[in-house]
Amino acid sequence: MACSGSTPSNAQAQGPPGMPVKVQEARATPVNDATEYVATVKSRDSAVIMPQVEGQVTKIFVHSGESVGSGAPLMEIDPLKQQATVKSQESSRAAQQANLNWTKQQFERSQGLFSAGVVSRQDLDQAKSALDAAQAQMESLDAQVSEQQVQLHYYRVVAPWGGIVGDVPVRVGDRVTTATQLTTVDKPGSLEVYVYVPIEHSSQLKLNLPVQVLDSDGKVVADSRVSFISPQVDNTTQTVLVKARIANSNEALRQSQFIRARVVWGTHQNPEVPILAVSRLAGQYFAFVAEPQNGGSYVARQKALKIGQTVGNDYEVQEGIKPGDKVIVSGTQFLLDGAPVIPQS
Repeated sequence: MACSGSTPSNAQAQGPPGMPVKVQEARATPVNDATEYVATVKSRDSAVIMPQVEGQVTKIFVHSGESVGSGAPLMEIDPLKQQATVKSQESSRAAQQANLNWTKQQFERSQGLFSAGVVSRQDLDQAKSALDAAQAQMESLDAQVSEQQVQLHYYRVVAPWGGIVGDVPVRVGDRVTTATQLTTVDKPGSLEVYVYVPIEHSSQLKLNLPVQVLDSDGKVVADSRVSFISPQVDNTTQTVLVKARIANSNEALRQSQFIRARVVWGTHQNPEVPILAVSRLAGQYFAFVAEPQNGGSYVARQKALKIGQTVGNDYEVQEGIKPGDKVIVSGTQFLLDGAPVIPQS
């Protein structure tokens, strides 16, 4: 549409009165007040497997990454010495059992003789004392045999629950102690995100705050909420530990993995504009808006923007554009401030 009052010569000199452009109305949408942090994924059910006895590894029954059931054997530590100890204790118990049987017979014989008046009360008391000592010795040996048998059980290392076997740093022939890590067993699908929030934001922390786990492209792969806030501050980093539980049904995350976690403090309303509609010059963001004129015509107006967060394919605009503005989303590279345009949806 030509401007009213323009002469044919002027219209011919200025060219077409308006360039068709696509516009998109800026609408106020909820935007999260959020901060991203580097976080760590940890398993809620991860067992570090360490031996309860010392010795040489003689068998390894599993491989890293293998799925195992509860009680499945993982490794064996040389049990020969302990087996010999158990056998020796069992032999001692058998000998003591024979001695106990003999003292019982002696006591029963003494009781009969005492009743017949053949032996004295002192002889009967001695027989009873010998029986009590033999019985006590038998009970002591029973306890020792049980202890050694339990100890023998520790020479076979088993999984505390079903899960995935982690790295196996030891080899057959290695000598291990009770401080040696043999491997780990992780239950799949049960993870926690450890987020270390700077102390400056500690006053904003509260339980059930939304937490989003992001992948390398910034896409949300898991949603959760704050389930734990540490009452203490880390002296080294001056941060507060925050935990959030997440499901990992598709096993997209791994134990001890570094990830990006976004803590959402709240929401506010601001307009959003497509990223492609925004240009940047000397560190300043700009966008064109189709501004109405008298007579129903439009001109392109360049607006300086204050950009907030990136939300998908849009920028949050904190200043420069208000809801209802017609943001030009095409042909912006050919526009000049004040150029006539014809908005098209």
